[in-house]
Amino acid sequence: MYSEIFHQEADRLTWSRPINKRTDRSILLALLLAALLLFTINLGELPLRDWDEGTVAQVARNISREPFASSGWLYPTLGDRPYLNKPPLVHWLIAWAYLLGGVNEWTSRLPSALLSTLTVPLLYCIGLEIFPKRTPAIFSSLIFLTLLPVVRHGRLAMLDGPVLCFFLLTILCTLRARRDLRYGLGVGIALGLICLTKSILGLLIGAIALLFLFWDTPRLLSSLYLWSGIFLGLLPVTLWYIGLYLQDDGHNFIQTSIVEQSFSRIWQPVENHPGPVWYYLLEILKYAWPWPIFFPRAYRLAWSHRNMSWAKLVLIWSSVYLIAISVMATKLPWYILPLYPAGALASGAMLTEIWHDLPRWHQVPRMSSTATMQPQLLASLVLLALVGWGGFIYFGGFQTPADWNLAIIMAATALTMTVAAVKVAQASRQFLVILFWGSYVGLLLFFLSGHWIWELAEAYPVKPVAEMIQKETPPGQKIFTNYSYGRPSLDFYSSRQVIPLEPKQLQDRWDDENSQPYLLIDGDAQKPPQLKGVKVLDTAGTRWQLITRDAQE
Repeated sequence: MYSEIFHQEADRLTWSRPINKRTDRSILLALLLAALLLFTINLGELPLRDWDEGTVAQVARNISREPFASSGWLYPTLGDRPYLNKPPLVHWLIAWAYLLGGVNEWTSRLPSALLSTLTVPLLYCIGLEIFPKRTPAIFSSLIFLTLLPVVRHGRLAMLDGPVLCFFLLTILCTLRARRDLRYGLGVGIALGLICLTKSILGLLIGAIALLFLFWDTPRLLSSLYLWSGIFLGLLPVTLWYIGLYLQDDGHNFIQTSIVEQSFSRIWQPVENHPGPVWYYLLEILKYAWPWPIFFPRAYRLAWSHRNMSWAKLVLIWSSVYLIAISVMATKLPWYILPLYPAGALASGAMLTEIWHDLPRWHQVPRMSSTATMQPQLLASLVLLALVGWGGFIYFGGFQTPADWNLAIIMAATALTMTVAAVKVAQASRQFLVILFWGSYVGLLLFFLSGHWIWELAEAYPVKPVAEMIQKETPPGQKIFTNYSYGRPSLDFYSSRQVIPLEPKQLQDRWDDENSQPYLLIDGDAQKPPQLKGVKVLDTAGTRWQLITRDAQE
């Protein structure tokens, strides 16, 4: 049935519009503007979060304080030590944003948000390369645009949004190289950008691209353009690693940058982030709604049409990447982001079939290949609607005090799912329009609220404490605390290193006569230190004290 839709009835898959460049440019512009609004609205209103944002922002600020093109730009620092965790491409972009717009949350997040914005039109271009008509490309892009994990992490000052952009650029150049070998140069350059952002990830993404070519267009594996591009793309990051090795102690560089921050994540959980093999499947089920409704059938559709290029790409992309991150011992939610575009492409093909078949769902079942999913689709939407209305009632009526921001978001989601369910029951394909528009509006409302970085509620607000530290301590002073762990966001806002220590270590620092200690004391800690000769410099709320040793004692 699907082959007939894509080949024998191709004209009926579009909205009765001929494909032309002007139409595609208009769609690209609309997608770009819609994505730009979603990725940048309310971008700088919330503080930076731990751990990634605080760390990236510190490194970028240190770079921006160095003379341009100095060793401080090539080989940045964190605190008073070389920063060996990741290559500095994104840190450079944020540093330039700091030079142009000052150091703040908005400039910290803007480079990653802008690169993440480009992923939506890039996915549309990928869809145009692999699908015979634009309808599945449009559906794929709209699904991808309304995936909460993609937009939320793309808005943060992290490396993963830019990596996703370079990943899609790699795939697009790979596809276009099938009809113009010169795009092979773009494949290598895009892989080089990935390696300058997250080093080893470029190897996995390169493997996906090459495996797809091996299955779909093996003649390209002998293309001089492709291998020349890979050589040119990897040359800058190779030279950067060689320079870092020569500048820093070789053993320390290999142990930190190559082993601890890259390969060791495969066999042991880094920074206490373990998880089961099915961890990422649970992430999809928790945060990607409503689109997981379509994922199982979409991948079954791809498997049944694995002789087609779009299905080959989706299957290679999804299987290789999901297996790679699932067997890794370290599990982090944002590792799954590069999987979502593949799921969006598969679901775009699935929705195209539904769009074509849905008006015939009330006719003889055999006339529609998708009519059997109507009960399942209707039940899923009804369930999501009930969850949404339940959330509206809870946050608006039972929670004390009421959180009307969340209540309105839940009401918008519930209304979307309710109307979509009614349209499905009526066998009206307008339910897809409702889903896309309602999901987009719901995300806009969510990012206008103060809840889109929910990790900020997991610990104390850092800004009042950081302001106290900045006001009462000398620049560059190390601060020691009895809090249970270090917070990079506190280091960023205070422009100081705040180092957690055990009670015995704090006592030793306090008793050291050769230095003037500055301690940040958490009054809510289980065992606050018992110190003598305390001089309280300032307090933040009822919980925090900044103290030093009284020189007169």
